[in-house]
Amino acid sequence: MSTASPGTDQHETIAFLRDPASYPAGPRTVEVIETHAALVFLAGDEAIKIKRAISVPYLDFSTLEKRAAACRREMEINAPHAPEIYRALVSITRGAGGRLGFDGDGPVVEWGVRMARFSQDDVLSNIAETRGIDETLARGLATMLSDAHAKAPVIGTEHESVAGFTSILANVEASLTSAAERDPSLATTVSDFVERAGRALARITPLLVDRQRGGLVRRCHGDLHLGNIVLWHGCPTLFDALEFDETLASIDLLYDLAFLLMDLDRRGQSRAANIVLNRYLSATARDLDLDGLAALPLFLATRAAIRAMVAFDRGQLQDDATRHATETHARETLALAVRYLHPAAPCLVAVGGLSGTGKTTVAANLAPHIAPAPGALHIRSDVERKRLAGLDALQPLAPESYTPEASARTYAWVAARARRALTAGHSVIVDAVFARPDERRRMEAVAREAGVRFAGIWLDAPADLLKARVAARRGDASDATPAVVERQIATGVGDVDWRRIDADGSPETVLARARQTLAPGADPGTG
Repeated sequence: MSTASPGTDQHETIAFLRDPASYPAGPRTVEVIETHAALVFLAGDEAIKIKRAISVPYLDFSTLEKRAAACRREMEINAPHAPEIYRALVSITRGAGGRLGFDGDGPVVEWGVRMARFSQDDVLSNIAETRGIDETLARGLATMLSDAHAKAPVIGTEHESVAGFTSILANVEASLTSAAERDPSLATTVSDFVERAGRALARITPLLVDRQRGGLVRRCHGDLHLGNIVLWHGCPTLFDALEFDETLASIDLLYDLAFLLMDLDRRGQSRAANIVLNRYLSATARDLDLDGLAALPLFLATRAAIRAMVAFDRGQLQDDATRHATETHARETLALAVRYLHPAAPCLVAVGGLSGTGKTTVAANLAPHIAPAPGALHIRSDVERKRLAGLDALQPLAPESYTPEASARTYAWVAARARRALTAGHSVIVDAVFARPDERRRMEAVAREAGVRFAGIWLDAPADLLKARVAARRGDASDATPAVVERQIATGVGDVDWRRIDADGSPETVLARARQTLAPGADPGTG
């Protein structure tokens, strides 16, 4: 439960910051945004943010000194990501006549952060609710985050990340247990979460140790939900990183990512979540990140549980009418946390067909619908071929590079990545031509060895359509041309015993056909 610090009264400061006359620029109005731990005053083209004088199990802003330190740290960790938004520390001081003012010579009564104001319509939580997170924005999110993580300071092994995560779970358990004491109807759900989270942590502890040794525990944003990302000059920009506890922000990179994925998923943006995951993993290209997919159910569940925990705590500060909506949201998010800890069994889906059949479009559209959350890892042979050659996905390979030996290396590499993700318990969808029977059999063998269900999908379309599609491509990883399509047709593909789908139709129509293939009871093809 939240408690105000004894003897701390912020009412005078809040009244001062609410008053338009307090600001030199003379705004006509001052709007206020309230969060569990802060108040933000929107005045003209700027915003003043102060910390609430509260103490809860996971943060303590109970003294002026602690709030000052938190404001300084907020500037230090946020300004590098958003230098135009984070302007300066600001003090609220008492003048000789007793009146409050900004940055005066008198005693400081409160500290805050001066920020550039931005439209709340540009905060991604609002964008998700109004128009959704489209593919372009999802790709931008993945690029932004992979870049931020690449620059994040590595935390040495003197900080035991497993102990830190254990402490996080303990704090969540304590807070949720308190909520259940207030409302006994929560007890079963809380108990299920605690039991399953504990078992999951024990299972993945060796993996987390390996990831820390590999430099993948870093000083992260720490509070990476959509409400802390804004479109600034059209680019997704991080703000409001976790500043009050270095341990809570010194975390596994995938745990940081998991907050964003969970928030997208819970808001019905599963396709965006899948795009972010796949673009992020493609950008990092680390085997340890494929292994790390084993930790994703627990990471997603913990992030959802934390959102529920904060909502339950926030409800204690609200009036009865508002509290009901907040606690309903908290219950739903806690139920989501438990669902993440019941992940579906992984599967391997292979999408094959000649160049121009739309394999990548089908695979990308199918991936969000393949459990567990947030959808399947999408492996595209065209991208992996370029990666093996040391090229960017959009850089063309010389025609003479497309040798049988190079193709064999590509398919072996694709199989190895798929096997790694499946072993971690995550579903995979692979798109490639799969023109040779041995290439198709290799994918089926990967599924058998991993002990997972296999579904093979083969796309068919008329030759003229295939050649027209590849001729129209721009900015794509595939180097196929109409001449390549003609050679593929002339060579043939042998007997195909995967489920054949007519790809001569709209993306929506072809997707519906492919999803029907994956429906329970459908013939998945050989494997």
